[in-house]
Amino acid sequence: MLALLGSILVPLLAAGLRSVLWALAGIAGLALAAVGVWWTLAHTGALRALGAALSVTAPVAVLALYASFGMLGPALLSLGLWLLAATAARTALAPGHTTSEQAVVEPPHAPWVLVNPRSGGGKAGRFDLVEKARAAGCRVALLDAGQDVAGLARQAVAEGADLLAVAGGDGTQALVAEVASRHDLPFVVIPAGTRNHFALDLGLDRDDPAAALQALSDSVELRADLGYAADRVFVNNASFGTYASVVTDPAYRNAKARTTLRTLPGLLTGEDAPRLRTRADRTYVDGLQALLVSNNPYGRAVDAARPGRRKRLDSGLLGVVCVRVGNTAQAARMVRGPRSGGLIRLNAGVVVVEADTDTLPVGIDGEHVVLPSPVVCRSAPGALRIRVPRRRPGTPRAGGAAADWPRVARLALGRRNRPFGQ
Repeated sequence: MLALLGSILVPLLAAGLRSVLWALAGIAGLALAAVGVWWTLAHTGALRALGAALSVTAPVAVLALYASFGMLGPALLSLGLWLLAATAARTALAPGHTTSEQAVVEPPHAPWVLVNPRSGGGKAGRFDLVEKARAAGCRVALLDAGQDVAGLARQAVAEGADLLAVAGGDGTQALVAEVASRHDLPFVVIPAGTRNHFALDLGLDRDDPAAALQALSDSVELRADLGYAADRVFVNNASFGTYASVVTDPAYRNAKARTTLRTLPGLLTGEDAPRLRTRADRTYVDGLQALLVSNNPYGRAVDAARPGRRKRLDSGLLGVVCVRVGNTAQAARMVRGPRSGGLIRLNAGVVVVEADTDTLPVGIDGEHVVLPSPVVCRSAPGALRIRVPRRRPGTPRAGGAAADWPRVARLALGRRNRPFGQ
């Protein structure tokens, strides 16, 4: 509360009531930068060049204006105090729940490891995963290009596997995780892909994939949800709209940035631009350019405690992030945050996504598929048994809820919250 008060007093002491004008100038700069980003992404030619220039010069001009009138220092100090206040408020509130863990008493007798030697630019070879897995008593199966991953996992179960592990990307992890779930077998994630978002939320060391093999001998087990988009399983997310359409371009794999800039204008403002509709439980939203459905909600990107990560993997809920920016005015209003209507966040048990087309391109854990419209997304709560090393560097910690300032104030004044109804 002192940090929050300081973030307000610093500009008032530095500029008095004129600090309101300085705040408005900062907001205007952010709005112009948002317009510049929109023009850069949604248009081509001279308007794209102007947008790129505006997105850089607008915030730089505001900073230069602050500096010339001696307000840059107070503005940065006020911002720092506000961030400190928000972080302290989260810490002060009651801790949230993380995914529960249970110690494993008996190690597996016939573990199988499926290894994709091409994932992550050849991570499996660089970290000698095949040799280390065999030394740990695992039967190793190498995945060939185009091979039926789920079919190989089912074969492993038929031959007596009592644990399934995968060294590969998130798309491969999801396919094998579903097989493990159907047979109620423990599952081990070996982060040998490029990004390994699922491994990140499990607290695994993504820089040392071989360390995940400790889950075979010294481990804990947790239950995690699986997400489904129609009949396709995902461990991270399913994306619809703009991003899903971009990844359909064959050039995307080798030239991501160039392909994205080339295709985005048509997808955002062209005649064939996708317009999605969704129903998340009882909430209906339409006119969307992009939609992300995640297996458990992600934290906010600006959340200093857990940016872009999931606090828990067993909530039984899907996270929904909707983007609705159709013109320059809506782009400018994005600086208002959630109140702008351009970025909508929801949690739901069932999410239905549809458009005015018979099919929808979908990016499922980074892999492109086409599904019949509408697409029903659902959660399978606690469907997956996951074993992870008992000691791992990124073990998620319980975090506070979003800052509830009235509640923080009551705590600061030593007043306990009254029970409901009293």
